[in-house]
Amino acid sequence: GKVGTGRRPPPARVRVAVRLRPFVDGAAGANEPPCVRGIDSCSLEVANWRNYQETLKYQFDAFYGERSSQQDIYAGSVQPILRHLLEGQNASVLAYGPTGAGKTHTMLGSPEQPGVIPRALMDLLQLTREEGAEGRPWDLSVTMSYLEIYQEKVLDLLDPASGDLVIREDCRGNILIPGLTQKPITSFSEFERHFLPASGNRTVGATRLNQRSSRSHAVLLVKVDQRERLAPFRQREGKLYLIDLAGSEDNRRTGNQGIRLKESGAINTSLFVLGKVVDALNQGLPRVPYRDSKLTRLLQDSLGGSAHSILIANIAPERRFYLDTVSALNFAARSKEVINRPFTNESLQLHALAPVKLSQKELLGPSEAKRARGPEEEEIGNPELTASAASASQKLSPLQKLSNMDPAMLERLLSLDRLLGSQGSQGTPLLNTPKRERMVLIKTVEEKDLEIERLKMKQKELEAKVLAQEALDPKEKENSLTVHRPLPRRTVTGAKPLKKAVVMPLQLIQEQAASPKTEIHILKKRGRKRKVESSQVSEPVEKASEDCWELQISPELLAHGRQKILDLLNKGSARDLRSLQRIGQKKAQLIVGWRELHGPFSQVEDLERVEGISGKQMESFLKVSVLPVVPALPARPCSNSSPLPCRRTS
Repeated sequence: GKVGTGRRPPPARVRVAVRLRPFVDGAAGANEPPCVRGIDSCSLEVANWRNYQETLKYQFDAFYGERSSQQDIYAGSVQPILRHLLEGQNASVLAYGPTGAGKTHTMLGSPEQPGVIPRALMDLLQLTREEGAEGRPWDLSVTMSYLEIYQEKVLDLLDPASGDLVIREDCRGNILIPGLTQKPITSFSEFERHFLPASGNRTVGATRLNQRSSRSHAVLLVKVDQRERLAPFRQREGKLYLIDLAGSEDNRRTGNQGIRLKESGAINTSLFVLGKVVDALNQGLPRVPYRDSKLTRLLQDSLGGSAHSILIANIAPERRFYLDTVSALNFAARSKEVINRPFTNESLQLHALAPVKLSQKELLGPSEAKRARGPEEEEIGNPELTASAASASQKLSPLQKLSNMDPAMLERLLSLDRLLGSQGSQGTPLLNTPKRERMVLIKTVEEKDLEIERLKMKQKELEAKVLAQEALDPKEKENSLTVHRPLPRRTVTGAKPLKKAVVMPLQLIQEQAASPKTEIHILKKRGRKRKVESSQVSEPVEKASEDCWELQISPELLAHGRQKILDLLNKGSARDLRSLQRIGQKKAQLIVGWRELHGPFSQVEDLERVEGISGKQMESFLKVSVLPVVPALPARPCSNSSPLPCRRTS
């Protein structure tokens, strides 16, 4: 867990140091001026490629010129962060720059001039030996792992046969690689025995710019585990990442082909994603593309994470490396703005002490233990011996009764108990339970028992009331049941088609109901036995006929309709005549003209005399014109087999 999770860890900016390597060819350096010039120990300037009369100035945490040694770089930038590992914090050192700029020389060096990795391991092992010496509160152990990222594959250099490994993240956000080999080391000779053969497994190749160009990113992981020897037995874990990045390459100058071209593409892609991660962190974007590359996924803790990070940007003085130098300096300037938040990885050691199993008598006080014993034990037991044993048990610590523990652990606990007892404290609250607290606890338990008994009594009273209510008079029970009995519902067997009926005017219905002689005739379909119902006939009359529709109308209503039509023919205008069925503008004008020549119509059938109106049209006119005068009558429900509509409207 994080130490001080209640407050946010203090920020720590990524520190950037720039190293300018000397000219590879001394004769070329004498004839050609460098494109980079140092101003002081923290700043430098580069010629502006747009205007050579101007210069671009950069300022970093440290600048090491051509005459700087390996010791200067290590002591000035790397050595100060090693102390954080003993505090349970993480640290990382990255070597960045174009191909041929001296990254591998800075990290590894040579037997005469060792680089950052051997110097850091030598000092770190010395620190762990001093801090983990006998009598110190912490016990320290160091392990190492060595891997490379080659064409987006994580390969274990200590065990090359393990194949491609996966990068995982645990629940606390720590990056880990399952299956990665870890070698414990206690001295620098052990480190060299594991590291030198593994370095030979790293992929290198020859290009036009470098005879031993690194074709992969190499990562050396050194883990420092600390365990506290005394209570509360805390654990700390600090990790040191020493990373030698492969250099960015311009294939036009390196002349890469085939497998070298593919390796160069993978290197440039991962470095491009690294630049995107730095830009996203500086801009405060909600998503940082750590997962877009195996390299950035592994560096998630170093950039924007919880590590003290040092970036060593290596540049070359030759003018042919000018664009690569400017690109590396721009990346270093952006990385300087990245903020990390280191914290201490500290946790408590679980199950450091074996669980103390005390008997029931030991958990109870003297009075409760006396009540728990039987009468025979009271007679046999000697009260003087019992009192002396009780006093001895009060003086001694419960930890002294543990016989199944590790002897070394038991000896340490007993020494701690004696140390606390020598300070003048009688019955320390850490190792003994005070009598007053025990009595308070017993009193609380008794109060809870009384509360449980009271609730049980209340529950019994409620049950008795329920039984009394159930033992009512049977009649009252039946009445109560009949009142609350639900009404029977009509079961619906299936969906039936909706019925359609012709709505009659309310006045006509009242008039027909008032006149006893009036019969309501219904339009029915003939062809099967149907019941013809009438308002006066109580018994149904069955009649059968052919399959057709029959209209039954009262003669009085028919005569009244004919008289009304005759009055309209004799007195109505052409506009009024057009309101009749089958009479349009032309026929209305013919009727008006005939009426002016021959006089009024004596009967409706005289319309046949009008020129342009045939006998068939006259019959159709009478059928259609008389019906609107007849009041609307209810119709029979629709039959699915009937091809005719069941409702006729005027």
